[in-house]
Amino acid sequence: MTPHRRRPAVRRAARLVPPVAAAALLLPLAACGDAGELRGAGATPTAVGPVRLWPDLPPVTAPPLDYGESDTRRVPGVRVPEGGVRDVDPVAVVRAELAADAEGQGGADGVDERTARAVRRCGTAPEACPVLRPYYRDLTGDGREELILAVRVADQQVAVRCYLAEGGGLTRVMSTVEQLVSVELAGRDLILRAVSAGIRGYEYRTAWSWDARQGTMLPARDEIVRVKPTPPPPAPLPPAGAPSADRTAADRTPADQPSADRPSVGGPPAREPGAEPEAAGTAPAPEREPEREPEARTAYGPAPQARTAARAAAAGPR
Repeated sequence: MTPHRRRPAVRRAARLVPPVAAAALLLPLAACGDAGELRGAGATPTAVGPVRLWPDLPPVTAPPLDYGESDTRRVPGVRVPEGGVRDVDPVAVVRAELAADAEGQGGADGVDERTARAVRRCGTAPEACPVLRPYYRDLTGDGREELILAVRVADQQVAVRCYLAEGGGLTRVMSTVEQLVSVELAGRDLILRAVSAGIRGYEYRTAWSWDARQGTMLPARDEIVRVKPTPPPPAPLPPAGAPSADRTAADRTPADQPSADRPSVGGPPAREPGAEPEAAGTAPAPEREPEREPEARTAYGPAPQARTAARAAAAGPR
């Protein structure tokens, strides 16, 4: 038998496929026609541009109040080695700025006298030093790292400062004092989250960014953000092996619980079944003598047994 003679048998087997199985194979193919079709999302809202209010206002000619946000300051007496700002002592930087300020107060970015004394003692009392750990990040985009410092000052505030290495020395390019919640680095932005003043449930969030035109760090984005309330701490767990009050009450057996028929230890005596409860403030009723059984009598007087008992009682003990 040659091999090509087996092919008709295969075709006959294909013709024997039940119609139900063939229909089941065609169902997924029929459903593929609905996939990928476009559906309308409704009418597109009309774009509305901003409307200018009071267009006749005169232009501003007097400069506004200067808060010193773009001020820069050269740190005197601090040299930056060839290794960059990582080789600079952060405490020495803060001390140099304090020495340059004769009064120890530099306005909004100054340090109070108590903090200044603690900075001067950082060498002998490092545990009380208010200068926090320094951080390093390229904030200007020139490939070189800048120095980021923080100093704890009065009223639970933190002074945050950034320094740029240039010309062999340091230049302060950012300074602010806030009651901080957190400080974050996002790319080349320094993001400060601070407690809001008088707005409960909100916080200030300021993103400081490098401005090459001004040559300093500027608060590019300043916003008030609502924060989620802090959940209450969980209740402490009881020590291992100590049953809780609810479990102790639930685990008591009926035999351990006092009832009206079975008083607790040291409690009042139990009432008789069916007796009415005593009113508050009244004395207990006196006990009644047991009733005597009626004396057996006949038509001529007590029965003989009763007379015998009466004589014995009258005679008394002999």
